[in-house]
Amino acid sequence: MPAAHEKEDPRGMLLAFMAYVIWGAFPLFFHFLREASAGEIVVHRAVWSLPAVAALLWLSGRGGALKAALAPLREWRQARVLLASAALLMINWGFFVWGVVNGYTLQSALGYYINPLVNVLLGFVLLGERFSRPQTLALLLATAAVLWLTLGAGEFPWLSLVLAFSFAAYGYLRKTMRADALQGLFVETLLLLPPVLLALWLLARGGAALSFGSSGWLTFLLIASGPLTTAALVLFAAGARRIRLSTLGLMQYITPTMHFLTAVFIFGEPFDHNRLLAFALIWTALFIYAADGWRREREK
Repeated sequence: MPAAHEKEDPRGMLLAFMAYVIWGAFPLFFHFLREASAGEIVVHRAVWSLPAVAALLWLSGRGGALKAALAPLREWRQARVLLASAALLMINWGFFVWGVVNGYTLQSALGYYINPLVNVLLGFVLLGERFSRPQTLALLLATAAVLWLTLGAGEFPWLSLVLAFSFAAYGYLRKTMRADALQGLFVETLLLLPPVLLALWLLARGGAALSFGSSGWLTFLLIASGPLTTAALVLFAAGARRIRLSTLGLMQYITPTMHFLTAVFIFGEPFDHNRLLAFALIWTALFIYAADGWRREREK
């Protein structure tokens, strides 16, 4: 990661931008798959991510890294971390896809807006970090937004909170792993393979109408969900190494902003004055949080 005074590599900004745009376009992508159930979509996303990651590691000459990535599975403490991170990844994927196919993309966007503030909260609870005054104000504004949606709009944003907390907890666990992002995703999808295949079998056995194989287009999209997931992660990892943390922190809002615009202007989800006020509180909180992070990074 470049120091604050170093000139950033424009390629890094482009790579990170591409990653955030791919993530931001996922609601549209999964909307095209709405004929399939959320469960089937998530299963195929996990199944096809595994060969995509393995192929990428192999083609990049890092085949030996697969063995290194699997090494922590022989240690119970590290294995538990990997199992927990895989479970959190599946929870996040599952609820996000469910939200999109069931018309809750706006709540999903709110969740990923809240996520950076939840990271700060977890840092306080799990790592003993102290809040700065701007961070405290940002957290209070985010709490006010959630309370307003719950009491004013009569809509507790449970999906937003599940997405925010599951992804924040996943990020925390990933920091404790020895493997890098790509190696970690390989192990996580490997661990997820048995349960997701079992889930697919149970869906078929239960008489659910599976979309895979029903048409060439749907089958292609289900398979493509894995490589797209991998591509975004690889682009993000490559971009993050070339730009400052403060720049990366500001760019992360590209994804939920795309989700928000897609929900309101393409999917036509309701956006009344109650939701407008809640989002205004969140956007204000994020502005304060981002400005504080930018100032801290520049002072290093």
